[in-house]
Amino acid sequence: MTAQAAVIVGAGNHRYRPVPGWPHLPVGWSFVEVVGVATDARDRVFVFSRSEHPVMVFEPDGTFVRSWGESQFVRPHGITIAHDGSVFCTDDRDHTVRKFTAEGELLLTLGTRGKPTDTGINGLDYRTIVRPAGPFNLPTNVAFAPDGSLYVTDGYGNCRVHKFTPEGRLLFSWGEPGSGPGQFNLPHGIAVDRQGRVYVADRENSRIQIFTPDGKFASEWTDTSRPMQIFFDRDGTAFVCDVGWKAGVFAWQTAPAGKPRGAYVSIFDPAGKLLSRFGGSDDPCAPGDFFAPHDICVDSQGAIYVGEVVMSAGGYQGKVPATCHAIQKFEPVRE
Repeated sequence: MTAQAAVIVGAGNHRYRPVPGWPHLPVGWSFVEVVGVATDARDRVFVFSRSEHPVMVFEPDGTFVRSWGESQFVRPHGITIAHDGSVFCTDDRDHTVRKFTAEGELLLTLGTRGKPTDTGINGLDYRTIVRPAGPFNLPTNVAFAPDGSLYVTDGYGNCRVHKFTPEGRLLFSWGEPGSGPGQFNLPHGIAVDRQGRVYVADRENSRIQIFTPDGKFASEWTDTSRPMQIFFDRDGTAFVCDVGWKAGVFAWQTAPAGKPRGAYVSIFDPAGKLLSRFGGSDDPCAPGDFFAPHDICVDSQGAIYVGEVVMSAGGYQGKVPATCHAIQKFEPVRE
């Protein structure tokens, strides 16, 4: 058994083992960094990366299936698979969300390619947003309601969540700049639970806000540190990946007092009680740890996949080596 295979992370009924060498990339290929990961009904893994091959599909054992999306994206950001198996990809710098078949055929485009809506923002400084606007200005992620309607977080250049019909018609939007209930400072990740409640990873407010299906604020979870994404498994358990304060910090930000929290994965019950947490050590490139987790999903067998944006969050500045993991798979420990 390799040293990586011997690593066990987590606690209680939520312990996991990193899978060494997952997945098996074609010779000469690289992810560069993984912005999104999603699994379909067959547990095939769709990896969305900022490489020459943006969407790569793998079997659960890591066998490469296919790639698509070459030369189609300006800057990949998020990927979500709908109930019908269609694949939604968020392209933040193209200001669009696009729907594809599982094989990469374009079916629908939300937003106007290359044309952001006017929020008055200066660059990526969310503090300078003057007004909320319609779809989209640097959108981030997508989640689906039980009836097939979809929610989109419009995060880097806006401060809103937009709800669309399954056919792509805008129903309504909510959000404004700030840190109060229903306000956002970079809504980055989004998920919908089995009751239809909407959970938004309000990254720079270090919280997850919870809303009714019609966008009314209900409550919030605050045991999180710059959350990137949230995912619910079939049992309603919530998986959250946090980037913490060691990576991806804007120039105007300073970490809270004390030792800066690193990046980690947290597992909560449906009421927000912490069940397990791992990561956050002084060795973010070690198996089972993280530097800049960006997306998380769980397959039908309980395996966790975590994609990271290591390079843009600090790798290019030499904070971590380029060989630091871009994606990890964790299998549940069943004893």
